Amino acid sequence: MPPDQGSGLPLADGEGLAGSLGRGRDDRRRVAIGGNPSQARPTSAGSVQPADSEAPGISVTIKDVARHTGLSIATISKFINGGNVLERNREAIAQAISDLGFHVNEIARGLKTSRTMTVGVLIPDLENVFCTSIVAHIENTLLRAGYSSLICDYREDRALEREKLEFLAKKSVDGFIYMPLGNQEDVVARFLERSLPVILIDRPLSGLACDTVLVDNLNAAYGAIEHLIHHGHRRIGIIAGPPGVYTAQERLRGYRRVHEDFDLPIADDLILEGDYSLESGHRLMDQLLKRPDPPSAVFVTNYEMTLGAIMALNESPIRVPDELSIIGFDNQQLARIVKPALTIVVQPIQAIGETAAALLLKRLRGDRAGFPAIHRLKTRLVMGASVKRSD
Repeated sequence: MPPDQGSGLPLADGEGLAGSLGRGRDDRRRVAIGGNPSQARPTSAGSVQPADSEAPGISVTIKDVARHTGLSIATISKFINGGNVLERNREAIAQAISDLGFHVNEIARGLKTSRTMTVGVLIPDLENVFCTSIVAHIENTLLRAGYSSLICDYREDRALEREKLEFLAKKSVDGFIYMPLGNQEDVVARFLERSLPVILIDRPLSGLACDTVLVDNLNAAYGAIEHLIHHGHRRIGIIAGPPGVYTAQERLRGYRRVHEDFDLPIADDLILEGDYSLESGHRLMDQLLKRPDPPSAVFVTNYEMTLGAIMALNESPIRVPDELSIIGFDNQQLARIVKPALTIVVQPIQAIGETAAALLLKRLRGDRAGFPAIHRLKTRLVMGASVKRSD
């Protein structure tokens, strides 16, 4: 499939903050205030002739916004281009933009500044709740700074992953936020050499100096298994993720390390590796339950597999937590719906998205302090009623 057919999901059609102010959140088309999009006549960068203007031929410019607010043109320009502006000035400018019907001509501005005010966001799977939840917080932070997003997924396919990276680069995005599967170090290195900022999320790329926002997956798993050990469990199963994925291997390392620290034997037959899908969680939990010597507790290491594991338990006669204790991963809403309430490892999804977006905006301002920055965020173990003391 050619890369420009179904390759991406543009969320805001390249529109900046100034263009979206003064109308509904869901209407993100480039529209002159009060007019039809097809009737708006673009003029110079930072201006547009509204279709229903009472004075044909007179466009609203950045100077008009400055005059309306009493602020300098430099301050107005800084706001429009996503810079830091005092909150009272930000409110005054936003109100003036709405009152005057000012609209940024993105094409003209792009030619003048070599900026498109768009960011490429690439994730493994648009059907993955963890990924899309992070994207929502990325999008919110970028929108407040005047940036829009082009969002793609690569369906856990390495060849498609490379194709989508190249696709986004051809769209002249100003930077990337990217959750890698791996083996794309050469492509990302080429972007960095061109001073195109890249923020990796959830997974690093080996041997590459790149800004990265991670979760402390090793200690997340360590804390979950330690909780089970403190409740008397010794035969603990784990439904881990794919062997080639960084997060999966870190969580498995945590599982092994806590066993070593407590001087407990590791039963290899209780370590099963899925593919982070619902189906694999269902299948592997079913396998654990049918073992001649089943575990007394199971730790499931992502949201989709947790959902599948719960489905398998619902189809079995096993009672939670009386006959099996379980700790899941990622979704507090799920934890409240399930009965008994699920004990669950919660990742800081909002912090991941906001930290990645803020770091990218910092790089886009030309601030390279602390490069490469590595942010390692902590998880929380939220207690439910799915863990019971083992005899």
